[in-house]
Amino acid sequence: MAFSVLIVDDSPAMRAFIRRVLVMSGFDVGHCVEASDGEEALIALSRNWIDVVLTDINMPRMDGEELVRRMHHDDLMKHIPVVVVSTDSTESRMSTLLKLGAKGYVTKPFHPEQLKMELERVLEVQHA
Repeated sequence: MAFSVLIVDDSPAMRAFIRRVLVMSGFDVGHCVEASDGEEALIALSRNWIDVVLTDINMPRMDGEELVRRMHHDDLMKHIPVVVVSTDSTESRMSTLLKLGAKGYVTKPFHPEQLKMELERVLEVQHA
C-alpha cells in the first residue's frame, strides 16, 4: 500500500534528501508533498490526503512543535501520525514532542533504514 507523505523542513536540500531516503529505503511512497514551515504544512494538510507527516522542529514562522500542537488539537488532523526528524536529540525535547502528539522521533543524521523502520512502526500502530 502506497502512503502519502508530507515532508516539512525549511531546507529544500533536506526535503529532497528525505524524499530520496524514503525511495532508497524501499518505503512505499505514493504521493509526496513538501512544506517549508508549519504554516505551509497546515495549508498542505487542508488540501491533500496525507497518511504521515515528517517534520523538522526548528523552522521560521511556525516551528515543528507548534505544528504538532495545532494538528493534535484539530479534529480533522489529529489522527495523522507525525514523525519528528530533527538534529535535537535531547530527552526533554523528544519527551515534549511526544507529549504534544508526535508518534515518532528520528534524530538527524540517520540511516535510511532507521527512518523506514520508524515510519512502518508508526503506520502499523495507526492502522492496527
